[in-house]
Amino acid sequence: MLSRDEIFEHGPDPDNPGWRHWNLKDQSLFNGAVMGKLITRVDDDGKARLRMFPERRHENLQGIIHGAVTLSLIDISLFTTMHTIGTGNAGPSVTVELSTQFVGGGKPAEPLDAVCEIVRETGSMVFVRGTVVQEDHTVASFSGIVKKMKRRATQ
Repeated sequence: MLSRDEIFEHGPDPDNPGWRHWNLKDQSLFNGAVMGKLITRVDDDGKARLRMFPERRHENLQGIIHGAVTLSLIDISLFTTMHTIGTGNAGPSVTVELSTQFVGGGKPAEPLDAVCEIVRETGSMVFVRGTVVQEDHTVASFSGIVKKMKRRATQ
């Protein structure tokens, strides 16, 4: 089984002081192939923030960020939250529930941020809630539950 350091690139982002990369080293997998560059930080209020940089490929026919892209950002943010402000035990794990309310359209010309807090973390579950924002504009609110999986023995 590969270690987290062999799978992820989490170093400081030189283009965005105070932020760290949240990218898979294999850019052909979903995060890199679909979402593009992702960066994360912990805000002064203790919340985890995951940022993406929308591109034309992320727009829908109305010229706003596609809902599936917003949902993908939310799903990935559950794991960055576990890693950055939780116990750090973010993998292997899976999303078991995600509830989202879209409240505004995402603007493709601005970074899109998922801002999250942990409601509760147990030995096997993490309960997260948050909002997707672009500065003062709210795009969505959400809550999610992640199940921490036991590592499988190698055969």
